[in-house]
Amino acid sequence: MAMPVVVQVLLLCALAYQAVDAQWTPATATFYGGSDGSGTMGGACGYGNLYNAGYGLNNAALSSALFNDGAMCGACYTITCDTTKTKWCKPGTSITITATNLCPPNYAKPSDNGGWCNPPRKHFDMSQPAWTSIAIYQAGIVPVNFKRVACQKSGGIRFTISGRDYFELVTVFNVGGSGVVAQVSIKGSKTDWMAMSRNWGQNWQSNAYLNTQSLSFKVKLDDGREVTVWNIAPSNWNFGTTYTSNVNF
Repeated sequence: MAMPVVVQVLLLCALAYQAVDAQWTPATATFYGGSDGSGTMGGACGYGNLYNAGYGLNNAALSSALFNDGAMCGACYTITCDTTKTKWCKPGTSITITATNLCPPNYAKPSDNGGWCNPPRKHFDMSQPAWTSIAIYQAGIVPVNFKRVACQKSGGIRFTISGRDYFELVTVFNVGGSGVVAQVSIKGSKTDWMAMSRNWGQNWQSNAYLNTQSLSFKVKLDDGREVTVWNIAPSNWNFGTTYTSNVNF
């Protein structure tokens, strides 16, 4: 007997979300960026102003063991303070953050005394407002448990086009679903689809001359799901401009 279409769709959705349906994993967490979180703006993912990018203050820098050279930019994690290991938790609380930055290693300090982001440690350096929602300020560092979850974003995927002629550098952000962009392709109105390469963080580059052509993008997530955004940038697009789509995951 053939599988009903609805069941097939549900099964495919379940398989797509396996990448973000992980078990709880132990780690540690600190905070940075000040009480207003302003110091967390920018960062190694390239999102710039996190308010404008749709990420706000619920963000964190990942240790290199989690950051994966920028491949995990945009991932969402639910984090809880581990009450079995410290008295500095706020019991019954959790926070969901988006990965927006790298917490670099500090090899001048030992991993158990200041070098919290040294490999192979799994560590979150969270915005202070996010961190203090689950832990007491005076602790400074707490043991946590985390799991990757689906990202809930408002509005469509956004594309900021920077660079110059023959070099389009496109930042892809406000991405829902698994949140992690694994592959981007670009198409001018007079070209075929062309694969873009990761420049850094979630900045993707093309070396084609696409001036005066409307631009379309294919965005593929690390769970395999893909959307096509047709003609998001009109033929008179400009470098330095952000274009917001009406689609998301």
